[in-house]
Amino acid sequence: MTTVLDLQQIACAVIGVEHDVETPHGVLHVTLRGMPKGNRPVILTYHDIGLNHKSCFNTLFNFEDMQEITQHFAVVHVDAPGQQENAPPFPSGYQYPTMDELAEMLPSVITQLKINSVIGIGVGAGAYILSRLALNQPDLVEGLVLINVDPCAKGWMDWAASKLSGWTSNLVDIVMGHHFSTDELGENQEIIQTYRLHIAQDINQDNLALFWNSYNSRQDLEIERPIPGINEDTVNTLKCPVLLIVGDTSPAVEAVVECNSRLNPTKTTLLKMADCGGLPQVVQPGKLAEAFKYFVQGMGYIPHVLLSHLNSDSVPTASMTRLARSRTHSASSISSVDGVRSRTHTSSQPEGATAGPGHDNQARPQTMEVSC
Repeated sequence: MTTVLDLQQIACAVIGVEHDVETPHGVLHVTLRGMPKGNRPVILTYHDIGLNHKSCFNTLFNFEDMQEITQHFAVVHVDAPGQQENAPPFPSGYQYPTMDELAEMLPSVITQLKINSVIGIGVGAGAYILSRLALNQPDLVEGLVLINVDPCAKGWMDWAASKLSGWTSNLVDIVMGHHFSTDELGENQEIIQTYRLHIAQDINQDNLALFWNSYNSRQDLEIERPIPGINEDTVNTLKCPVLLIVGDTSPAVEAVVECNSRLNPTKTTLLKMADCGGLPQVVQPGKLAEAFKYFVQGMGYIPHVLLSHLNSDSVPTASMTRLARSRTHSASSISSVDGVRSRTHTSSQPEGATAGPGHDNQARPQTMEVSC
């Protein structure tokens, strides 16, 4: 699928109020769209390496279905330190925050903007940071949409390979390989060229290198799947509903499946988007907005009238309601989100996921494959 992108145009299409928020680990640039509405959570986004909130999320939030959702929520977009538009370079010797420290900056944003709680949408590094926030401050996070999340620290071989790559490749190529698979780099030239130029020209390269090094030095999230009736209240895992999203040709597929295998299957759904690569929120914003709409509706925040706007042929209501609740009530075959044709699937146990002792069909996580 060819995607026509003009990053300057989409950057100007969304207006928000910008804030520089003081935190224990430095100043954080955030953009607030709308005002918090009563006791409803605020949608909080965090972008990936080589992007900022505009290049990562504006295509999604400009999409009509997503704008219907944001009528009911305020949105806070967070830019990692030094990654926002026209960010000045850090002074020589500046110590960039660790990934854990980046997560520790977010409660200051939530407090100063007078936000009660959030529903997080994170991509890559941003997904890791929001996961860490939810582990540290579970009362602040009501739900998470994690795109291309990797819960694992780099092993020493990965670290060595990364160092070698840093000696033989330039930073832009390395970051492009983080976002896109080899096949995608060779096929979708329009989106590849758009983002290559953005990463090379619009993001301060010294600041980018600091963010990249911080991500590569991340710790393992150390989450594990709870065993029903044994350690549900004590195990270290995400307590809130989680929607995991990955494109089926994304370089992050294995990492997302690994994350899925560590989470509570009664609160987690893995959404694998067919015919989609490393930036599903850019390439397929309609499908992602659709899934997000059901996700928040299942949390009780989206009026049912909004759901009637969806194509009746697009999503089987029962299966998407299960997606919204992030639960599976049976081991029936996987449902497909497809506006044109259906796909046949055979198992609701995702590739690479294993059930712990005492897990039956009721405890298996649901996997949805979206055919775009």
